[in-house]
Amino acid sequence: MKNNVKIGVVSLGCPKNRVDSEIMLGILGSDGYEIVADPKDAHIIIVNTCAFIDDAKEESIDTVLEMAQFKKQNCRYLIMTGCLAERYYEEIMEELPEVDAVVGTGDYHKIAEVIKEVEAGEKPVLHGHIDDEIPEGFPRMVSTGGHTAYLKISDGCDNKCTYCIIPKLRGKYRSRPMADIIDEARLLSESGVREIILIAQDTTRYGYDLTGHEGLSELLRELAKIEKLHWVRVHYMYPESITDSMIEVFATEKKVVKYMDIPIQHINNRVLKRMGRHNTKEDTENLIKKLRERIPDITIRTTLIAGFPGETEEEFSELCEFVRTARFEKLGAFAYSVEEGTAAAKLDGQLDDNTKQERQQIIMQIQSEISKELQSERLGKVVEVLCEGYDSENLMYYGRSQADSLDVDGVVYFAANDEVKIGEFVKVKILDTDNYDCTGVQIEEE
Repeated sequence: MKNNVKIGVVSLGCPKNRVDSEIMLGILGSDGYEIVADPKDAHIIIVNTCAFIDDAKEESIDTVLEMAQFKKQNCRYLIMTGCLAERYYEEIMEELPEVDAVVGTGDYHKIAEVIKEVEAGEKPVLHGHIDDEIPEGFPRMVSTGGHTAYLKISDGCDNKCTYCIIPKLRGKYRSRPMADIIDEARLLSESGVREIILIAQDTTRYGYDLTGHEGLSELLRELAKIEKLHWVRVHYMYPESITDSMIEVFATEKKVVKYMDIPIQHINNRVLKRMGRHNTKEDTENLIKKLRERIPDITIRTTLIAGFPGETEEEFSELCEFVRTARFEKLGAFAYSVEEGTAAAKLDGQLDDNTKQERQQIIMQIQSEISKELQSERLGKVVEVLCEGYDSENLMYYGRSQADSLDVDGVVYFAANDEVKIGEFVKVKILDTDNYDCTGVQIEEE
């Protein structure tokens, strides 16, 4: 049943947050609310916030204050949800009178009830349910286009990395039942989704809390059986938990994309220990060697932290040398951010911001040269591309290959003689490259 209230949602932060936003949109859409793309047209604005690092917190607060300006126009109510809401609910209600309700990370599925309370003149604050079972069975409005969708397989984290606040914001690791994940993937495929991207704080830990053993390998094999799915991609694979069974699935299942997102954060053993990580330099080097031998065409993405407390010049140099020799296809480096409430915030040897930023930039400069070289090796190769749109300025279609994940990697631009539909897979011969993107031409499939 339709009502005349328009809802706008601004989703910040990671893909896991985005899925929560999509579920809120689905719930509210099925409840009769009209969903609008532009917040200035909304009667109720929801900002789903991030609190992972300082920059994310600042962006969240700035966005809330920006959205609050619309209360002088159409907007009647402003609601904060997500990680910042979970972490700072008291401060938000005290210091941001523009906010009419706060909904933490474990309560997003109650958004329709919250809105009814707000409309009744109340100021609800929901928080603290971060260890509850993951809500199932709610409708979802996919916001990543009709052909690609994120699929969250768990919530929370048990890894206890010393720099990370996520366990305090999202609770202990809880895997979703495999049957529920398969059902959602099947529904997504029936709606036209051709690529699903599995996400979690740690996808490699999937299933241990349910059965006592690794479950990602079985989950991937089951997902690969869904006829209408073409690609199954995996993000956030912790290096110490990647098993031979997982590697075998990536090597043999055609639908499982040959792309691993493995956050290693550092390579020096002393720094890794201070980070609370469970792998060593030797473990990481052996894993990379094994992956490249077993899956020769694999794309490996990683993330690093520069300027961790106590990181010496020698340890940073070791990290730089590792980046040069490992030659990751994709790499992102972040300057260490002090997060209150984490063990790393109390460590000695905190570095100044200039040093941290400088080290981050050095790593990215090294990686830029590597990316340029690796990209040039794609010249003349034929890759499968998922078409995502048409660039009217360049008069070319664009999309992603198996080596390019949504939101974090580059794209492939290509010319075509005939119309290509969004969501269609085509073969493209690479004719030109830069550090991150490629350009080519569609060729006829053999």
